[in-house]
Parts: sequence; C-alpha cells; structure tokens
Amino acid sequence: MPKMKTKQTFKKRIKVTGTGKFMKRSNYTSHFATNKTHKQNKNLHKPSITSNSTVKRVRDLLQG
Repeated sequence: MPKMKTKQTFKKRIKVTGTGKFMKRSNYTSHFATNKTHKQNKNLHKPSITSNSTVKRVRDLLQG
C-alpha cells in the first residue's frame, strides 16, 4: 500500500497551534454579508478552533 499524501489544498486552509489544536477560518463571511449584523461579520472574520468531532478527519487529511 503506498503512503497517503497530504491534501495540499487543505494544508493551506488550516493552521496547527502550539498546543496541537487546529485553527480554521469561518464560513459564510462574504456572501449575503449585508443581511448579517456588524457583530456577526466581526466574529466570522476571527479564526476559530475546529470542533472535537472533526479533529479525526483533519488528522487523516494532514497525515502525509
């Protein structure tokens, strides 16, 4: 079985913190932005930590 390669597009979209958690950008930031409040738009542009349920999938995509 050949080695699994790292998904390059995913690698560019995620960052690993010093404690090993994964930082990501939020969805829904630009489309229909006028319908959202200023507070919603401000919070969407902050990076967030991935949920515990997706950590296993993230590790599989970055394993190469």
